[in-house]
Amino acid sequence: MSLQNRVLPTGEIVRDPGRGLFTGNRGCLHGEDRELGVSRWRSKLWICCVLDWRGRQREVMPPGRWTALFFLDEATAFAAGHRPCAYCRRRDFLAYAEAWRCAYQLTERPRAAEMDARLHSQRVEPRTRRQRTSRALFADLPDSTMIRLAGPALKLGGLALPWSFAGYGEPVPAGGEVEVLTPPATVAVLAAGYRPVLHPTALRQGL
Repeated sequence: MSLQNRVLPTGEIVRDPGRGLFTGNRGCLHGEDRELGVSRWRSKLWICCVLDWRGRQREVMPPGRWTALFFLDEATAFAAGHRPCAYCRRRDFLAYAEAWRCAYQLTERPRAAEMDARLHSQRVEPRTRRQRTSRALFADLPDSTMIRLAGPALKLGGLALPWSFAGYGEPVPAGGEVEVLTPPATVAVLAAGYRPVLHPTALRQGL
């Protein structure tokens, strides 16, 4: 049976055989039996990492350490509230931070802790601990933003592509005001020019 470590665009962590293009973590969420407890994060540092880092072999759920989570692609990780890892994805992290600087007209790139604090306030409802969403006009959203229609969907090339663990489906109608899953800060980063890595199915459907 698959471990409970696959992440939905809604931030939920579920069981599914699909691994996806990226991994990441939010701290140690599992016990000795490699089952998740009640907590869905242990810190505000939610990162998105490469699957293969210099050929190193890493346990998925080492005792007392991180819980490896898996994402279909970077847009999925962004919707769930993660950002690029500053260690294994240094170049992408700096590009994300620079786009953040441009989006908010800062004099210098923000530190990771600053971005993590802002993202955490936008991704989680303090009382219910559920995903916090926003609303915007579909036409105003940048590409690679994740929205909710009947289910999660990716905006790409003016189209809405339904999300699944297998990839993105054929475009469905979308317009007017929509519910936005991607945190506003990351939406601003996307609008400022950051281009996340998308699953190949998105490129086939969205272009």
